Amino acid sequence: MLDYALLKQAHVACAAATGLLFVARGGLMLARPGALRARWLRVLPHLIDTALLAAALGMLWLARLNPVDAPWLLAKIVALLIYVALGTVALKRGRTLGTRVAAWVLALAVFGYIVAVALAKDPWPL
Repeated sequence: MLDYALLKQAHVACAAATGLLFVARGGLMLARPGALRARWLRVLPHLIDTALLAAALGMLWLARLNPVDAPWLLAKIVALLIYVALGTVALKRGRTLGTRVAAWVLALAVFGYIVAVALAKDPWPL
């Protein structure tokens, strides 16, 4: 049987891991862009993010939460989509270094917002 507390611990651990890995990948983008082509750096984020999403869906199911009924949760989902788009520009699609750096910094800010919303359970955590 799934345990909510265990899923929450897994979710928090995966969120921390994905955030740290995103910071590291951004650092590599600045210092050694070619290093981002390493296979493990292309695969590991997807594995972590899949576990993160699975834990989130498990918690939603166990808590019987509907994002439409929980504004803070809907805010996290929308922010997640923005974070993914910015991360893609930062690490793959940005044509200039300036564009990549700007997208990376904005993605980090959005990641911080997602964490703040999760902790406060409020779409306006500040």
